[in-house]
Amino acid sequence: MSPRETDIDEVLQTKSVFMNVSKGEFAKTEELKKIFGTDNQEEICLEILAKGELQVTEKERHVQLESMFRDIATIVADKCVNPDTNRPYPVTMIEKAMRDLHFSVKPHKNSKQQALEVIRQLTEKEALKIQRAYMRLRLVIPAKEGHKVREKVKKLSTKVEEDEFEDDLEMVVLVDPGCYRELDELVREDTRGKGKIEVLSLKEIHEGEESL
Repeated sequence: MSPRETDIDEVLQTKSVFMNVSKGEFAKTEELKKIFGTDNQEEICLEILAKGELQVTEKERHVQLESMFRDIATIVADKCVNPDTNRPYPVTMIEKAMRDLHFSVKPHKNSKQQALEVIRQLTEKEALKIQRAYMRLRLVIPAKEGHKVREKVKKLSTKVEEDEFEDDLEMVVLVDPGCYRELDELVREDTRGKGKIEVLSLKEIHEGEESL
């Protein structure tokens, strides 16, 4: 109960104590006496308000941390692949690797930031063969802007697979998905909308697998 609120009726919808509120099951008198030492429901409500908050909060916090733990593992699984197969790991395998690392979730830090930390730890400690999944892009840049754009594209790319300059500049590059927006804006702005960027694949995959 808030320090400013002194009227219990303003806090509670009912003073009845339930065993299961969703089913509408009231607590029995003998159960109340056994647990609280009284069957006075108003006194019991006051005790629950005074002492029950920590228990509920801890339970909710545990659920929140478990949910966030899985969110982080899901992001890692989505961003990374097994370099031996170029396939993503199952989320359950990432969760196991995180537990092996004794990774602790930080509730006040967002899941994406923590996923990047997990990737770093998995890589440094070689807990799991893992590498970032890259987008494969084809870029076609008019000759006039080709030389200027080429060097900027190289800086944003993880790998340049094709780089041909004839009538136009044509490049096939691998980039971190997080760089796609910046690269797209670069091509549009530096070519005044005349350049083209095509997504060939969102992840490195085996031949025969459907692109993700």
